[in-house]
Amino acid sequence: MKRTKEEMGEKLNELLEKSYDAEKGFQKAAEKVKNDRLSDFFRQKSQERKMFIKELRDEIAGYGQVPENGGSSTGSMHRTWMDLKTALSGDDEEVILQETLKGEQAALEDYKDITTETDLPPSLNSKLNRQQRHIQTSINNVKMYEQMFD
Repeated sequence: MKRTKEEMGEKLNELLEKSYDAEKGFQKAAEKVKNDRLSDFFRQKSQERKMFIKELRDEIAGYGQVPENGGSSTGSMHRTWMDLKTALSGDDEEVILQETLKGEQAALEDYKDITTETDLPPSLNSKLNRQQRHIQTSINNVKMYEQMFD
């Protein structure tokens, strides 16, 4: 499917908003968990998303669009829901991991949606595929951490 520059910029801005959401969500998770390894993992993921944000902002500008400066209202609602669930569960690491997994699986689907485009420039395709691989690795790691709390 051939997208206009405007449509591609909008699609990338959606990924950017969700990357802001993930970066903030990972940071919040790092602050809430008591397990040091898990906290370090969430901090590393937050830093990784900061890198995604920079790369996406550069690409969006290349499409002549104005990059978003924050997360989505959906992401804000998800973080609020995560806050409520963790408050009710006593900052239960397993609940935080379950919410993280949901967010990462949704992000992976968003990336798959855009990376199936056949007309992506090679440099953009390479960046998005690399980011997608990082998200898949994150999903695998979250599943591993979940087993620690079973």
